[in-house]
Amino acid sequence: MKVGDLASLAAVQGLGRPLLALFLALPCATALGQPAAGAGLRSGFDTMSAPTQAMQRDDAANPGMLTVSDGAKRWAQPEGNAQRTCAGCHGEASVSMKTAAARYPRWDERLNRPVGLSQRIALCRQRYQGLDAGLPDSAAQLALTTFVAHAARGVSLQPDTDPRLAPWRERGRARFDQRMGQLDLSCAACHDERAGLRLGGATIPQGHPNGYPLYRLEWQAVGSLQRRLRNCLTGVRAEVWPSDAIEYIELELHLTHRAAGLVIETPAVRP
Repeated sequence: MKVGDLASLAAVQGLGRPLLALFLALPCATALGQPAAGAGLRSGFDTMSAPTQAMQRDDAANPGMLTVSDGAKRWAQPEGNAQRTCAGCHGEASVSMKTAAARYPRWDERLNRPVGLSQRIALCRQRYQGLDAGLPDSAAQLALTTFVAHAARGVSLQPDTDPRLAPWRERGRARFDQRMGQLDLSCAACHDERAGLRLGGATIPQGHPNGYPLYRLEWQAVGSLQRRLRNCLTGVRAEVWPSDAIEYIELELHLTHRAAGLVIETPAVRP
């Protein structure tokens, strides 16, 4: 369960902030479970129900595979007035993109700042195909990002060690620890301090990004990591950053560094 889910659950039950305050006042280790500290990395997959795990494991049942198929078509076929295709430059994605998703965010020389995988794809579409990049959760962006990340499924996250990324990653870590919004919650309050505890019948996960883009049963659709972060901001009643805000990339840098070693599951399935 994410930070936004905690807020949503409290609101639905009519308990609001008092429930959250009571929950956050509990000791971090209780009979309900243990927090992340000292427990090692655990994917969100590990905390799901058996039926949801089975859905993710079976490509024929995993609804996210429809988005992968869409991405495969877009990879190989020209779009709009574009003369170039992704395959024309990069060839077979299962070979050329085998580890790409595991190494993002990375530094972009032209922008002189880090970009995530989705933004890298958007920049390629703009620079080399003359296409509109679209938003992170537009059909084209989601399909291509899911397809490329799927090519790296089973590969461990390997955060880029470029020293230019360090200050951006550190700002992401600070944002992860910062309390925000009217509910005065931070990412760390749930996903570090209380990971493994239960609230509303669900286990709070460590909040790792290794399954994105993923299919969320709540959404009935595939969504990006940015969409999840927007949901969290809304859930704690904080101001949502614009879609092109650097804050998302800074947080992604920290989240990827924090999850280093977990394998990519795209397209994961989550509740």
